[in-house]
Amino acid sequence: MIDASIRVSSAVRGRGRLLAGATALVGIAIAIPAFAQTAAPAAEQPPASVTPADPQAASADQAAGAGEIIVTGSRITASGFQAPTPTTVVDAAALTRNAEPNVFTTIAQLPSLAGSTGVTTGTNSTSSGQQGLSSFSLRGLGTIRTLTLLDGQRVVGANVTGVPDISLFPQLLLQRVDVVTGGASASYGSDAVGGVVNFITDKHFEGFKANIQGGITDYGDDEQYLIQAAVGHAFLDDRLHVELSGEYDHEDGVPAGGFGEEAPSGRNWYRTSTLINRGITDDGSPQYLYRDHAQAYQYTKYGLITAGPLQGIAFDANGNPFQFEYGSNGVPAKDAAGTVTGCYTGFCVGGDLSGNVGIGTTLQSSLKRWNGYSRIGFDLDPDNEIYATINVAQVDTSNQPNPGAAKSGLTISCDNPFVPDSIQQQCGDAGIDSFKYGVSNAILPNIKVHTSRKQYRFVGGMDGTLDAFGTDWTYDVYYEHGENISDIHVNNITLTPRYNQAIQAIMLDGAIVCADPVARANGCQPINIIGGDTPSSAALAYIEPGIGPFQHTRQTQDVVSLNLSGAPISSWAGPISIATGLEWRNEFYHVTADPYGNGVSGESPYGGAYPADPILSEAGNNWYAGNYHNGRGSYDVLESYLEVNVPVLDSSAGKANLNLAGRATRYSTSGRVYTWKIGGTWDTPLDGIRLRAVTSRDVRAPNLSELFAAPISVNVPNFTNPFTNPPTSVNIMQNTVGNPNLKPEIARNTEAGIVLSQPGWLPGFSLSVDYYRIKLKHAISTLGAQQQVNYCQEGVTQLCGTFFLDDPTNTRNYVTVQPFNLASIFTDGFDIEASYRLSHPFGSSGSLTLRGLATNVRNFITKTGLPGTIPVQQAGVNSSSTPDWKLLAMETWETDHYSLTLQQRWFSDGVFGHQYIVCGDGDCPDSTVNNPTVDYNHMDGAFYFDVSGSYHLTDKVSAYFKVNNLFDRDPTPSPQTNTGVDINPSLYDVLGRMYRVGVRYNF
Repeated sequence: MIDASIRVSSAVRGRGRLLAGATALVGIAIAIPAFAQTAAPAAEQPPASVTPADPQAASADQAAGAGEIIVTGSRITASGFQAPTPTTVVDAAALTRNAEPNVFTTIAQLPSLAGSTGVTTGTNSTSSGQQGLSSFSLRGLGTIRTLTLLDGQRVVGANVTGVPDISLFPQLLLQRVDVVTGGASASYGSDAVGGVVNFITDKHFEGFKANIQGGITDYGDDEQYLIQAAVGHAFLDDRLHVELSGEYDHEDGVPAGGFGEEAPSGRNWYRTSTLINRGITDDGSPQYLYRDHAQAYQYTKYGLITAGPLQGIAFDANGNPFQFEYGSNGVPAKDAAGTVTGCYTGFCVGGDLSGNVGIGTTLQSSLKRWNGYSRIGFDLDPDNEIYATINVAQVDTSNQPNPGAAKSGLTISCDNPFVPDSIQQQCGDAGIDSFKYGVSNAILPNIKVHTSRKQYRFVGGMDGTLDAFGTDWTYDVYYEHGENISDIHVNNITLTPRYNQAIQAIMLDGAIVCADPVARANGCQPINIIGGDTPSSAALAYIEPGIGPFQHTRQTQDVVSLNLSGAPISSWAGPISIATGLEWRNEFYHVTADPYGNGVSGESPYGGAYPADPILSEAGNNWYAGNYHNGRGSYDVLESYLEVNVPVLDSSAGKANLNLAGRATRYSTSGRVYTWKIGGTWDTPLDGIRLRAVTSRDVRAPNLSELFAAPISVNVPNFTNPFTNPPTSVNIMQNTVGNPNLKPEIARNTEAGIVLSQPGWLPGFSLSVDYYRIKLKHAISTLGAQQQVNYCQEGVTQLCGTFFLDDPTNTRNYVTVQPFNLASIFTDGFDIEASYRLSHPFGSSGSLTLRGLATNVRNFITKTGLPGTIPVQQAGVNSSSTPDWKLLAMETWETDHYSLTLQQRWFSDGVFGHQYIVCGDGDCPDSTVNNPTVDYNHMDGAFYFDVSGSYHLTDKVSAYFKVNNLFDRDPTPSPQTNTGVDINPSLYDVLGRMYRVGVRYNF
């Protein structure tokens, strides 16, 4: 995957971009017992006069047309400056070699990234709006705490959380990607808590290049093709530089499975693994049991009577009744609660699994991506340029969140004409006039969610150097306007009130009609949910109108920025460099939702007509899922920063520098906040050894969604008022809104490490080991309505102004659910990176490059900040995104005619959760909410082996191939306690073996 890193080190100058692989890491593991995770070596800037050890690195550097490489770890641009913040750099050759249709996938494989989102995550969602959104998460802190830049400039968010979509970035003209694995708010502003990912384009590309690629999985799905082309040329004696690029990416995705355990396209690894709750906490046996083939017995594919005297009667596709086969030898108790003796809370094990819906979720969203990019630059003189860039892109994705639309707890009248005669007879014999019912609704078309994101981004600016007071100053001033238009349309989804009316049928004048006359007058058509009869087109149109839920969101971002860097004075050890700048930014969003979800009937400017219907609630929330709501909000930011690099030592004792930075920021919503950084490096007298350390105060300001979330109101009956004695039940209106009073999250980042950079005794070898520590306070989190009230009663005064429960008429009580600055996160661990390059080993004509990166997460502890809760340790929890260890290793053999790369991706074994106490029958302590007992708590890690290669057909044309997951490693189940969905696509490969082939042309 990643085969090159720019080492900003005097020893590595001009030799950056080295690879390290498994062989090198084995040696490291032996020599360094603390070997943990992959931290990128310090960013360094090799002079152009020094030939890089990696020829591909050299070509990339020369293409930049500059004598130094400005790496994202700092704003200082002085030649030879060594930033104290670790930075991993992935060059264009590495991106090319990994042969992914979206460079996001290549970067997300870095071990320091954990919890990033992409086309295989969020596919079980209808309402989130994040399906297919490619965004990075450094250190497992979430996508909202990683700052992603394009050429050092912000990019408009593709979601109201503010995170961009990487698939909307121009990709063929990328020169490299810098990944700063440390806090960088003092240099770059808000969101850089986990670090920064900066995409650097080739601003002076000349020539023509193209790429055509196709791919397919071993299971014959996710067929994909990618077409890319770019052209660049200089005019007017090389003063006018013009470049254009365009690309189209089509990925079919991997469809959903079916009902039961039928995984898509012949995959056989799904087995409905679940943590079964016995419901007993004090009998010496574990409360939770890990079991495969869990059966949700509240519904079946074609219907099941779930409570009362007829409990256990199911129906086949023809509507014929039969006795349902419960797992665990379960026997229906035939009581009002729907108890099944011998089973567990909500689940049996084995039996008839045909109605389960867990695997009926798209494994990978389908995707279509268009991207156009252009840059025009004009040299005013050899040192100064004015430029403009335009990026227009669109990404369309589609997913299925679940099959049918499972319902449980329905009430069906015994005299419903769709109820078979034999069941009506049994109702009479039992003396009942209705029964409880559950069904997977396999007769309904499967829900489809279609998401489209369009990005329009313009940047105009000027950069270069100027002389002032006898000093050369580098400057960059620009204006950026970005706009993102997101549309979500949901098809084949029911309006719950209409569905509830349509299933209640009666016989009237010899015809089967809806029982409610009001519903009939407004178009209700009956449906039969007993058996597999397909609803009539009229009935289907009534419960699933073709208009469907939708959300239209417009987000804009405007930025004006000025940055200046120079070295105006000198100390005894060398020039003192400074960087300073000002930036103003405005963020805005406006979302419009469909009336049935939002709560107003009538015409919609984006989704057609939504006629009034008295059956539907004027408060909205009428859809089975996808109930979007109107909202809008904006804020602006004004900030300034100063960064100083002070050489403090240049003698026989080595070279050392002190790096200081500070930033003052004023948010229109939350006022002023200050961030800072203190760091330094020391090139010791020992050959090739450098020490570095940095500590910083970083922030993440609340995003548009947290501040101005579209309001949602829901009636909640039987809400508990804990302020009465004894507690009483009241009816409330639960209002979910944003919180404009939120304050920025505050983080303290600390990193310290040692770098061995190409020592004379081992040329071509580099190694870095870094320790990192992040403590985040005032983290923004949300509670449930009952939690807010209960915690206020327990003394959390911050929550006490969010509700009113004393209305004597019981009609005006409310709870306002909104986010608060309550939680905290602590994480620490190690990063390790090693690389070694051998040119012409054993007298051969090729070169061997090894590179390895590893990350160890020692702790990832979250605290809610609430009474009665305990810290939650997530390091090593493989059902989440932070395994103890992650490793990426590559070995590349390259000649003038061909190249071959082997890549290994690995992460360690883990657990479902550290809260569990593992024990066996007879030796378990009492199970508690904070520490429940379980009989098994282990998730295997995974090892993936990839292979790629290329062959030069001519000087300009090369053919290549790539095989991901060569050994077709299946995902490890990630069982939950309340569903049968048991895969974690943020860690495990859910697609299986993937083949790609392509042809590249470079002229």
